[in-house]
Amino acid sequence: MFFSEIIGQQEIKSRLIKSVGEERISHAQLFAGTEGVGKLALALAYAQYISCRNRTESDSCGVCPSCHKYQKLEHPDLHFVFPVYSVGKIKKPTSDDFIKQWREFVLANPYFTLNQWLSYIDVENAQGMIYEAESASIIRKLNMKSFEAEFKVMIIWLPERMNISCANKLLKMIEEPPSKTLFLLITENEENIITTIRSRAQLVKIPRIDSASMRDTLKKHESVDEGVVEGIVHLANGDFIKALEYINPDEEKKYYFKKFQELMRFAYKPETLELIQWADELSRIGREKQKEFFNFALRLAREYFILNLNKENLIYLNKEEKEWGQKFAPFLNERNISQITAEYELAYKHISMNGNPRIIFLDIALRMAKLIKR
Repeated sequence: MFFSEIIGQQEIKSRLIKSVGEERISHAQLFAGTEGVGKLALALAYAQYISCRNRTESDSCGVCPSCHKYQKLEHPDLHFVFPVYSVGKIKKPTSDDFIKQWREFVLANPYFTLNQWLSYIDVENAQGMIYEAESASIIRKLNMKSFEAEFKVMIIWLPERMNISCANKLLKMIEEPPSKTLFLLITENEENIITTIRSRAQLVKIPRIDSASMRDTLKKHESVDEGVVEGIVHLANGDFIKALEYINPDEEKKYYFKKFQELMRFAYKPETLELIQWADELSRIGREKQKEFFNFALRLAREYFILNLNKENLIYLNKEEKEWGQKFAPFLNERNISQITAEYELAYKHISMNGNPRIIFLDIALRMAKLIKR
């Protein structure tokens, strides 16, 4: 990955490049930011730049043996940790069990969500986790000498998904790291990482992508009509993953929107049998997708409330969502919006805590039937 391939983030790129030139590379760095801002891409470009044998003032050379291996994510001194799940005969899974799929997925597009990654490896009802078994793999790899590069690099994607035992063992490695070891932790929720790890890692806040960079990138995208670029830039709000979704909505987002519409219609009438059937269907789609649905529903509820207030410049809805919301928005108002959003947030929390999904979805359906007419 080259710095030049990353959308925007010029200030962060300059800071990372400067740290290499001045030999001030902190051994543990926490790249924190929302989805779609390029955290993983920055970490990959940074690691490649550090290992490059002929780096320039602005980027890796791209031609040395190290760069060639990094561009395939196969450098012997580059290691990855990421959420996985237990499947088949793999009862104690580690990232190495899924490394082939990980390389394929990241090389295709380094801007992606956890749900997209888990769908790629066919996770069903499991929640992606970094299990305790990963700690032994981390310790083994980092206690080895570097094969080719000056630094051994360990990129940990979503450390907030780490089992507490694994996190504590990682903490010991960060406190007393082997020589020339670099930890790059990439998080979307730094508050969920154990405090002791956060306090020992240098925080690198990654902001949303600036509008000019997003605009330039979208204009080069073959599927984007130049006339809709400005609308996508506004809707994406600095998130390239969202921009891609607005260009080509995936089937999951279409499904979530359909299920949100059904919930609101059945709750308004109300149709108890249909609500029960709706809850039964959603209870079978897998926990990560269930959490994704509640996040989706929470976003729409907030957006439709703002639409109801006629705050056009604050609305982030695509064309289909907005057209449907023109009629629906009045039902989300100051009398019920706080309770509705609270119910979605609570349902998300209960799903995350492995609550019974059928009970959770039936409960939310019946509560919406009470709240939607207020």
